[in-house]
Amino acid sequence: MAKILLVEDDEDLCTTICDRLKAEQHIIEVVHDGNEGSDRLRLYAYDFVILDWNLPGKIGPEICREYRNHGGSTPVLMLTGKGEVHDKETGLDAGADDYLTKPFSTRELAARIRAILRRPAVVIDECLQEGKVVLNTVKHTVAVNGTSIHLHPKEFAILELLLKHKNQVFSTDSLLDRLWKSESEATVDSVRTTIKRLRQKVDIEGESSLIKTVHGVGYKIGDG
Repeated sequence: MAKILLVEDDEDLCTTICDRLKAEQHIIEVVHDGNEGSDRLRLYAYDFVILDWNLPGKIGPEICREYRNHGGSTPVLMLTGKGEVHDKETGLDAGADDYLTKPFSTRELAARIRAILRRPAVVIDECLQEGKVVLNTVKHTVAVNGTSIHLHPKEFAILELLLKHKNQVFSTDSLLDRLWKSESEATVDSVRTTIKRLRQKVDIEGESSLIKTVHGVGYKIGDG
């Protein structure tokens, strides 16, 4: 199962794609405008993105290039009626992982998604750093201003996720779904409490908090 963002302005095609992917147990979010698609990628985390080329507002290659330039690593499959080699080259150079020309079979689309999701994850640096905070993903350690600190598992998990996806905003619900999924007794208050404890451990007195609150949206690390 994957959480998929579909950015496509053809509503009939969206319905057809959603029917196929929901049958494969994927969670689908649909937007019909390029600007809104770009905002979703900036604010939320997805496992896969299906991106149309021609959209109202920003077009697909522009969205993809912007997303990659800001560090986005989620796989992107681009849909388009453009079948020329130079058009495919443009889409792939913008950062797309795959390309499907319309009209297409939704069975082929689903198969391509399965194939891409089976690929090894992008290699993440062993050490993740923001300011004076350094997290080692292999040794499972955290240091602030050169001094090692102890984090509880959920505190470490939140810090690691936010450092791996700098400037990407995660809502409390998103963090709960990603990191507390198997713990049915947990609530969004569990997330807020954990972030409060984490801030107490990683923040440096007199400096702004490492974890930024985006009011009404969620949390992030980074100034972008």
